[in-house]
Amino acid sequence: MNTLSEKIDRRKQFTRMVLKEALMKLLKEKPISSVTVKELCEMANINRSTFYSHYIDAHDLLDKIGKELFDDMYATLNQYNYKKQDEVLQMSTKILEYVAERSEQCQILLSDNGDTSFKKRVIGIIQEFIMKKWMEEHQLGDDLSEYIPLLVVSGGVDTIESWLVNGKKESPQEMARLIHQFINFGLSGFRKK
Repeated sequence: MNTLSEKIDRRKQFTRMVLKEALMKLLKEKPISSVTVKELCEMANINRSTFYSHYIDAHDLLDKIGKELFDDMYATLNQYNYKKQDEVLQMSTKILEYVAERSEQCQILLSDNGDTSFKKRVIGIIQEFIMKKWMEEHQLGDDLSEYIPLLVVSGGVDTIESWLVNGKKESPQEMARLIHQFINFGLSGFRKK
């Protein structure tokens, strides 16, 4: 027998789900700065007072979506302990598989219509899980410019965003190898032999 609190929790979950879906639909068409609570509520068929019982505004809703996705990605990646070079490639593949499974949300959150803080958090998690381990594996010290990891990771995130926009024609494994090859060998890794 369902208790009243279980019914309320399911109702809250449903409300949050339809609001998230409505926001994702709207962000396909326009930036977050143009999304109003009124149109979100109309699309989700929720009244404004219900919306405000869950979120402050559309930005708050987007932030919560990004945080949930980020926390889930972090927890997924934290299950692994990669220390060697071949394991870094496996970690890159795991990140790309994760992104591919949630491609619509990731594409929207990484796009110009989304939230720049999400992209910064993704850059941070990749720096933590991949670049740090790569630098340790190659015995690169702290004297390495702070800009080099940022250049590599930002370029990688932009590549992932482009991959999503272009319909994920390559597999996550192919993309991981491509990014991994660039990180290890730069442009010279792509010379024709």
